[in-house]
Amino acid sequence: MRFPAVLIIAALPCLAAPQQPPATTGMPPRATPADYQAQAQAGAITIAAESKGHSIPTPLGTLTTTDYLVVEAALFGPPDSRLLLSVGDFSIRVNGKKTTLPGQPFGMVFRSLKDPELEPPASSKSKSNINTGGSGQADSGAPPAPVKIPVEVVRSMQQRTRQASLTEGDRLLPQAGLIYFQYSGKVEGIRSLELIYNGPAGTATLTLEP
Repeated sequence: MRFPAVLIIAALPCLAAPQQPPATTGMPPRATPADYQAQAQAGAITIAAESKGHSIPTPLGTLTTTDYLVVEAALFGPPDSRLLLSVGDFSIRVNGKKTTLPGQPFGMVFRSLKDPELEPPASSKSKSNINTGGSGQADSGAPPAPVKIPVEVVRSMQQRTRQASLTEGDRLLPQAGLIYFQYSGKVEGIRSLELIYNGPAGTATLTLEP
């Protein structure tokens, strides 16, 4: 028996559409470029930025990453101006080295994400001369087992990072967000830090405070 065509068409909306990953939304730009640590001009576009070290500020609290340096960047332009944004247009130079570190997609940071509020407190080592329960065995001072973070919490951390990252594509200015650069060294060892922009607006170099 053949079914009427209208019945077949009516059933089509029931098919599940593939889910797209949430897009980045960036951070609210500050009022003016002067509200950031450094500013530079690239053509008609003003680029402003501030170093965040290994911290990832989000509305729900600050996350950390030991493997990446984080820079909060913002781009301002004339009224109704647009610009094609890409994290690949940014790089940093650490301690005046000839080789620069390119901006990385936010997804690269996921493996090293940490929430300081979920980190266990540093264990205090017991004195080796103190016996436990008269058994004659001293505390070994071994570090505590790593905390098992629930999958839901991990996903939330990733989502927060995604939403705080600089939005790519053709965008209406101003736009602001975080950019990540692979660097696992300590921030205390950074003597100089430069953010370099080389993109559709032109070129610019900003001197940041580590």
